[in-house]
Amino acid sequence: MKLVFICSPYRGDIERNTLRARAYCRFAYTKGAVPFAPHLHNTQFLDESINEERQAGIVLGLHLLSHCEALWVFGNQMTEGMRVEIEAASKMDMPIKYFNDKCEELTNYETR
Repeated sequence: MKLVFICSPYRGDIERNTLRARAYCRFAYTKGAVPFAPHLHNTQFLDESINEERQAGIVLGLHLLSHCEALWVFGNQMTEGMRVEIEAASKMDMPIKYFNDKCEELTNYETR
């Protein structure tokens, strides 16, 4: 099974984005992947509203990204945190797939 980093929005409507991230993880699981969503994991012990802890969460997520085999990007919007993760995965020559918020794979996607 492939370890896949789940990249999706978190800030803003945190409750809604958390539910969506859980659904994206479930989708990845049904596709035979082992999903890892740092915004679901790290927020269990770090406070997103405290800038230092948010930055620590980003650093932890990027460290774990380096152990993943692919990055799957979900949603219809691109956040700054997502851009950081995509840029890091690109520098690692990691395969990146893009999906809309209904988990439909997008082709010819350009990072905005």
